[in-house]
Amino acid sequence: MKKEYNLVEFFSGIGSQHRALSNNNIKVNLLGTCEWDIHAFVAYSCIHKLDIFCDNIKKMKRDDILKELSKYNLSGDGKSALITKSLNRYSDDVLKVILSSLKSSKNLVDITKVKGEDMPKNIDILTYSFPCQDLSNVGQIHGYNKGIDKNSGSRSSLLWEVGRILKEMQKNSIRLPRFLLMENVRTLLSNRHISNFRVWQKDLESIGYYNKCYLLHAQDLGLPQCRTRLLMISVLLPKKNQDLFMKKLNSYFISEKNNLCNKKSNDLGMVEKSLKSILKTNYNVKKYFEEALGSQPNNTPSRKEIWEKNPMLVDKNGNIKEKYVRTLTTKQDRHPNSGNIYFDYKGNKKSKYRFLTPRECLLLMGFEEEDYDNIINSNKKLNDEKIFTRDKIVRMAGNSIPINILQAVFKQIIDIDNKIFT
Repeated sequence: MKKEYNLVEFFSGIGSQHRALSNNNIKVNLLGTCEWDIHAFVAYSCIHKLDIFCDNIKKMKRDDILKELSKYNLSGDGKSALITKSLNRYSDDVLKVILSSLKSSKNLVDITKVKGEDMPKNIDILTYSFPCQDLSNVGQIHGYNKGIDKNSGSRSSLLWEVGRILKEMQKNSIRLPRFLLMENVRTLLSNRHISNFRVWQKDLESIGYYNKCYLLHAQDLGLPQCRTRLLMISVLLPKKNQDLFMKKLNSYFISEKNNLCNKKSNDLGMVEKSLKSILKTNYNVKKYFEEALGSQPNNTPSRKEIWEKNPMLVDKNGNIKEKYVRTLTTKQDRHPNSGNIYFDYKGNKKSKYRFLTPRECLLLMGFEEEDYDNIINSNKKLNDEKIFTRDKIVRMAGNSIPINILQAVFKQIIDIDNKIFT
């Protein structure tokens, strides 16, 4: 049984793919990531315990670090490019952390600049969770409606860059990744986007991949969050005996016992987490109390409306009122949000409730408390200069992928590898 996989993560975010694969008792050899959001790739390094203060970078002068970073198309918000001048607002230590994290995570940064000939060799799994803003229902409310139309300039259309890179790898005789794993929102299957998605599937088939799609629910796989995601496994067929391997894969997926859509967390040996275990309402613990205060909104009419129109997760008596939270988004101080928690602190004049804390948001995505602490501790290493604010961590969590969903799909990939290719 294979216990080691070479991984490349496109649109890597904070590394839910890396974590999910390693949760399956697999040694992950990280060959590369690709993420332009500064906060996301620094958090990636914190979570996965990579070096955020590389020795050779510690010794570099400020001007040399700025010159090196200016080579990359970086973003401060994950939406737009950061002009080089904007890097000047960061302290020397923060700049060193940014460059160290970029290097230690083997970050290719801007997918539009990645060339097939520069890709690592012997990739076992390549993941690509391309931006969903132009596909999601929330994105359409804000005017993002170009979907994955080719040459549309939308963030979601960066999907086609993945195909370009794969074809360039093939042209340069670099072995294609043995497995691809795509993740995105279910609206990719809607009437507006399905024709583009079918073109994408055909493109993958043309270079030798067999595709299998799933709609999976976080709440079925052990996380108390209503979050449905579309995933697609693409399996590279060997050049010899392609028809034989295609038949094997067809037979594998026809089998009811291999149907992930009908499986629950217990079927897959994954621990189910309750909402009670995730919500940190023991305010006798100092850090939980301080985090609750930081997520308590001002007492304004708009905040009162948020309290009235969104689910009450915990009432004034401390009772858990819901089994699941709504889909976690990039902001909780908004309507709609994932739900609110009664919290009446007499020491201020703020609202009598709070939102989910950044710690709780990460836990709802399947990360551990240690991961949150590792992110926050990076602030302390910077003499409390905050590279990570509350809102930035909530945004990163909302942009992430439920680890349990990924873990279930990786189990399937490993099973396919062992049963069909071993």
